[in-house]
Amino acid sequence: MCQRARIIGLLAVTVAASSLFQQAGPFAEEFAPCPVSWDAGDSLIDLSFLLEKPAGKDGFITIKDGHLAAASGKRIRFWGVNFSGQGCLPPKEHAPIIARRLARWGINCVRFHFFDRPAPNGIIAANRDDTRQLDPEMLDRLDYIVYQLKENGIYVDLNLNVARSYKAGDGVKDYEYLGFAKGLTYFDPRLLELQREYAQQLLTHRNPYTGNEYRNEPGVALIEFVNENSLVEAWMDGRLQGLNTRKNPGTWTDITKSYAEDLSKLYNEWLQKNVSPEVRRQIAAEAGVGEGELIPRLRPAEFAKASQLRFHTEAQFYMAVEKEYFLSMKRFLKEELGVKQLLIGNSDHGHGHTGYPIVVGTSLLDVVDGHVYWQHPSYIRDPQTGRTIGFRIPNTPMVVDPLHSTVVQLARTPVVGKPYTVSEVNHPFPHQYACEGVPILAAYAAFQDWDGIFWYTLMHQEVVGKEPRIAGHFDLAFDPVKMTQLAACSLAFIRGDVQTAREVVARTYTPEQVRESIRLTGRRDLMPFFTPGFPLALPLKHAVRVASFDGPPFTEIPFPDENPIVADTGQIKWFVKNGTAGLVVVDSPRWKAVVGHLKEVPDRPSQVDVKVENDFAAITMCSLDDQPIARAGRILVSATARVENTGQKWNADRTTLEDWGRAPTVIEVVRGDVEIKGWSAKRIDCQPLDANGRPLGTAFQASPMDNGWRITLGGQPATWYLLTVEY
Repeated sequence: MCQRARIIGLLAVTVAASSLFQQAGPFAEEFAPCPVSWDAGDSLIDLSFLLEKPAGKDGFITIKDGHLAAASGKRIRFWGVNFSGQGCLPPKEHAPIIARRLARWGINCVRFHFFDRPAPNGIIAANRDDTRQLDPEMLDRLDYIVYQLKENGIYVDLNLNVARSYKAGDGVKDYEYLGFAKGLTYFDPRLLELQREYAQQLLTHRNPYTGNEYRNEPGVALIEFVNENSLVEAWMDGRLQGLNTRKNPGTWTDITKSYAEDLSKLYNEWLQKNVSPEVRRQIAAEAGVGEGELIPRLRPAEFAKASQLRFHTEAQFYMAVEKEYFLSMKRFLKEELGVKQLLIGNSDHGHGHTGYPIVVGTSLLDVVDGHVYWQHPSYIRDPQTGRTIGFRIPNTPMVVDPLHSTVVQLARTPVVGKPYTVSEVNHPFPHQYACEGVPILAAYAAFQDWDGIFWYTLMHQEVVGKEPRIAGHFDLAFDPVKMTQLAACSLAFIRGDVQTAREVVARTYTPEQVRESIRLTGRRDLMPFFTPGFPLALPLKHAVRVASFDGPPFTEIPFPDENPIVADTGQIKWFVKNGTAGLVVVDSPRWKAVVGHLKEVPDRPSQVDVKVENDFAAITMCSLDDQPIARAGRILVSATARVENTGQKWNADRTTLEDWGRAPTVIEVVRGDVEIKGWSAKRIDCQPLDANGRPLGTAFQASPMDNGWRITLGGQPATWYLLTVEY
């Protein structure tokens, strides 16, 4: 009788727990080195079949039925990473290595971020007294990595204004006091002029390796105007008061007095053109100024007591300035430069306050975008210099707080008829529950039918040939847990293995509700939607969108308490037990997952049981050959645990690090069994793999059991296991 071996897909079992050698508790306590090497060569993992090569081979990315699509009309989702700063500009000999690795890991888009800086950290020439010329060598590096990505089927998202800081020769007022000039880029004439000049220089530059100017390059899918930069948000946060007197003030800074005066003049000019004399008189009287005097702008401390008339009128002004900025930049790029890519204005990123006044403007463009981080570090700064000297994180698992999860935070932003991307997201290092982030978001992003997820960030510096140490909160390149999960979860999102929601709940707001949401800042019971009567569990049950910001008023949506919260497809369940343990279970034919406190919550996907020593785990399973798992033929079991650097040391309550440690990274070894039921296989061979997807030790056989097979984990300090099934 002929025996036939088939390829079974990808069982990605990502089991994670914290990685503190000296820590006692319910976790396994065996750790082993697990370095990621970017010059490791080929591996047994190759998901590049998900990508079409070269990127943009049929033309530019477009929009079809409210979603991203290839020029052929075929739906496309982006599963991507960020390159940041110097990481955008690797040496040319390293560009092919990086591009090939990303393609093998299923990455199909890269966001180029934070490269509008002086060389060698960016493409702006550093040997001048202005920032108005591009550095030829760094531009050549950019061209070559973009070319290599394109050849490997990876699209590009180019960011324009992110981190540009100005010099004396730029002709920018108060240039040393602006930092990144957030907020000012929307209205100052000189800054607007310089933004357009930079965009023209970059986008009309011809890449000698692709043969195309960037504006005509189909491998470039998206162009973003600004990053986490909003005039409305600056008003909400008190950064338009004109109080800054410190040079080089950093990212989030108040503007200087002269710009505050300019903005007040602009506001009063807008009042003259857009509101009646009677309204101006009423606002002036409330502000305590006389006829002919400038009406002062509100500060956040005055929001609550301000009248509806005064508050809403001023909010309209800031929103109007943002709208005009987005539309004028769109006209410049599309009509004057002839840019063919889809445009993103800004991201909705601050979930401690409303985002709707911002999205009203960004939704005028092609794609709506959001950012989120689970427990972003709170930085401790030196009061004299403003430099960061430490950080703190709550370090608690997201699975026990579903209503404030990254899924729910991001779900407030999507708009009906617009593609939605998440261009920054992470569970920042050294969070001990970070393994939950990638698989949970991959599953729910597919369920919500979003268009792109870009993990922040692969790298800030060079990675090829560098020591395998996690050097920052957001660096992914040397994190064996997250790099494994990025590959393991690419199928769930790109291929759509998790079914999209059966029902889309669309809500509408009046313009008054949008503006009034600004005054709800601080209401944790309303975070992140800032919509009284909106049930925060709804995005875990159905897809949610905003249908209109100029429609009927939002009204309360009844929603019963559920535990677990079950997606309307039945494929995802979110359990919380006593507020101290949680579990997310995903059960679809080609992709299954268990994420959270495995011992506390016993629910499991069909056909799979997980019995491991580790208390906290993230386990995913998917098929590579378009067959359901029960009929597929090759499996990848990724088993990772809490990760840290060698010698890393927490403080007593594990909210900060006393020592970041050294190379190499180490993982907690996962021990236990994965039982797969209902398979009529004759034999299953299991090959342990290291973090680079290379064989680690010798293969072993799975153990037969009644109506299934058992795979035993932990014989090697592997991050995943490749299973070959013989029928």
